Amino acid sequence: MIALALTEVARLCPGRLQIAPGATEATGLEIDSRRIRPGDLFVAVRGGVAFAGDALERGAAAALEPLDDHAAMAALGRAVRDRSQARVVAVTGSTGKTSTKDILAALCRPHLRTVAAEQSHNNEIGLPLTLTRIEPDTEVVVAEMGTRGLGQVRELCRIARPDVAVITRIGPAHLELFGTVERVAEAEAEVVAELPSGGAVCVPAGERLLEPYLRRDDLRVIAYGEGGDVELASFEAGEHDARLRVRALGEEAEITFNIRSRHNATNALAALAAYRALGLPLAEAWHGASQVSLSRFREEEIALPGGGLLINDAYNANPVSMAAALDHLVERARGRRCVAVLGDMAELGPGASAYHGEVGRAAARAGVDVLVALGPLARGYLEGAEGVPVRHWAPTPTEGLPVLHGTLRPGDCVLVKGSRSMGLETVAEALASASVAGR
Repeated sequence: MIALALTEVARLCPGRLQIAPGATEATGLEIDSRRIRPGDLFVAVRGGVAFAGDALERGAAAALEPLDDHAAMAALGRAVRDRSQARVVAVTGSTGKTSTKDILAALCRPHLRTVAAEQSHNNEIGLPLTLTRIEPDTEVVVAEMGTRGLGQVRELCRIARPDVAVITRIGPAHLELFGTVERVAEAEAEVVAELPSGGAVCVPAGERLLEPYLRRDDLRVIAYGEGGDVELASFEAGEHDARLRVRALGEEAEITFNIRSRHNATNALAALAAYRALGLPLAEAWHGASQVSLSRFREEEIALPGGGLLINDAYNANPVSMAAALDHLVERARGRRCVAVLGDMAELGPGASAYHGEVGRAAARAGVDVLVALGPLARGYLEGAEGVPVRHWAPTPTEGLPVLHGTLRPGDCVLVKGSRSMGLETVAEALASASVAGR
């Protein structure tokens, strides 16, 4: 982190600041005392004051108990950002944000000193954590921005001051809060209004819901996807990677990514659009494309007995990402029996039942052989999945484990996916440890 004087920390962040003997500045920031390194500032958010002593014992320069967690983190993130000449890329959208961020960071690293958000650090705490990792020599920051209400992306932008924005696909996410997909688009498009003159925004080609927000003559708009400025000429998935021939702003190149799904090919196009907006050469994108590391619980693949395969995609879910994951399951199965273990999709509001039924129909169209639905809302999958030969339901992941034990066979290809609130990684972990598979 670009160092901050502890006197400035005290000025920016009302609250209690415990300073270690002899310390005058902070050279890093953590909110988890277990990650403290000498010289870090420990910020006790979410009631973490009980760990202040532990942080100081581990070498923290100071421990801050802020009066307002979000205001303190925003002030610290803004202070570091203001000291840096690094360009910031903001990634937002309904689905695919974290994977797009991961891909873009990998593409940038061979060319620029890059800082990127960890996992899904995209809120009032996570974004400042990303910004406070900026070093004096950092050249680009890939930040992720989430939203659960109008105005949130705007506020995050006013902390990060992005130069380039990427909006991933717009779809039915957080409808319990937004009400309509149109309002979702309005919230995500706040990033456009916050870009400086001469900035660039990368958007899905043909996304009509974003069109009203793109009418700024002083911005460069780069559309990605079919018919856009950055598009796929061909896609070929292998066992361990995918070969993409990409046309981008008058150039064409063949790039091999170490990711395999078609929906991540779309995320790769979004990342390539931002990569080109940063002025980086398409012909050299292959260097980083082979080094992509997706965040945890996103298309993790683990071998199962008898040549089976587990796809752990349990981090989160909405109707768009569910349909894409089901198609990927069948494609990866390559003739093996396809088992979809699907949990509730949360925050879909009054239309939740219909959306779950729609995903059930998507499972049938994709050719899923077995559907195991877990959670109260997940029963709706079964109502739409009449074309799936074997269908089961259980009210909780724990109660679903015996169902899986009686259903799975050696050689099955299994997808595990649901909203974060379902915690389906426990099911994936049980499968991976073979406690369900019967090894």
